[in-house]
Amino acid sequence: MKFINKPILLVEDDQVDVMTVTRALKEIHVTNPLVTRENGEEALNYLRDPGSEKPCIILLDLNMPIMNGIEFMQVVKHDDKLKAIPVVVLTTSEEQQDKVNSFNLGVAGYMAKPVDYRQFVEVMRTINAYWTVSEMP
Repeated sequence: MKFINKPILLVEDDQVDVMTVTRALKEIHVTNPLVTRENGEEALNYLRDPGSEKPCIILLDLNMPIMNGIEFMQVVKHDDKLKAIPVVVLTTSEEQQDKVNSFNLGVAGYMAKPVDYRQFVEVMRTINAYWTVSEMP
């Protein structure tokens, strides 16, 4: 993701998934730094910290402790300083309501986490390709 090498914020509580995302991004030669936070509350603290660089994209899990992905998006999408950051949901959730809620909150994309690593790399490649060609305001 070529946004002048801005960080990618991954909000994910499962360490195996964090390692999978890290490995997949490395494999497709994404050089942006990856910042990881374990839940929505930690991610908000990062985003609101004047000392931290705003990410070019947020990769968001929905099922997390303390503050889940939907609650996180409810805050982010109503914050004038944060709402323009694209959020892509990466989740194992099969709940149709999660999908509906995510799109109602202005999510930029919604991807099911494939169990197979090769498929996961392709999901990450697709996200990268889209955000590399997408024109940001």
